Amino acid sequence: MIGLSGGTFLMGSEDPLAYPEDGEGPVREVGVEGFAIGATTVTVAEFAAFVAATGHRTDAETHGDSLVFTGLLAEGLAEISPSVQATPWWRQVTGATWFHPGGPVPTGVAGVTGSSLEASSLEQWARHPVTHVSRTDAEAYAQWVGARLPTEVEWEFASRGGLEQQPYPWGSVREPDGVARMNTFAGVFPSGPTAPVGTVPADAFPPNGFGLHNTTGNVWEWTSSHFSALDQRPVLRGGSYMCHDSYCRRYRTSARSAATPDTSLGHTGFRLALDL
Repeated sequence: MIGLSGGTFLMGSEDPLAYPEDGEGPVREVGVEGFAIGATTVTVAEFAAFVAATGHRTDAETHGDSLVFTGLLAEGLAEISPSVQATPWWRQVTGATWFHPGGPVPTGVAGVTGSSLEASSLEQWARHPVTHVSRTDAEAYAQWVGARLPTEVEWEFASRGGLEQQPYPWGSVREPDGVARMNTFAGVFPSGPTAPVGTVPADAFPPNGFGLHNTTGNVWEWTSSHFSALDQRPVLRGGSYMCHDSYCRRYRTSARSAATPDTSLGHTGFRLALDL
């Protein structure tokens, strides 16, 4: 955890990259009390320790399925997994959970031969962000360790790393000197990646000015805040490895999204916060 003394900052964005319909603007001055926040999102290894100690059963396990990006599925598994009508790159995969992020490979199913995310052991994903966790699961973990989820204001203050009104945690240029600084989708979305798709270790890429890793890209992160007075769904921040500027520029410090608290997705995790 990294302690931050708080202060005031300009929250939100009105630049051309912003989504006004998401409530990114207007830009306003906001005060933040001192707090501590995780340098990284909670990892698979950390969540495994929680499950081993408490027997916690995630919402994805209770529901029996979770949503997985089709590009990560075993050959043939996409064809037998229902797609989401509005976003067909998502597949509803039976048995997809935090310990099987791509879903277990079914036995005896013709044409299904393996998966880039098949979890033969948790060690393979130990340092990666835990995914397929709902906000309910995230809150249960936070309570177990004596922490909490950050508010949306705290999250954005920390994500910016001390920079004012910059779209990225490191500044104004997405790829300084042509070098990627976050894990987002490369190539033509959703069918043409030019690099492996999926999560990277939680401490991949250099940290921002406050010492936080991957506050944009890699995985969306749950917060304790609601999307709006009329929309009580929990806010998600930061974007993920699926973000691509052709349809989703939400890999920015001010970008927002939301989902119901029992939703589990293959590109969503969380980091913790503490009062000082």
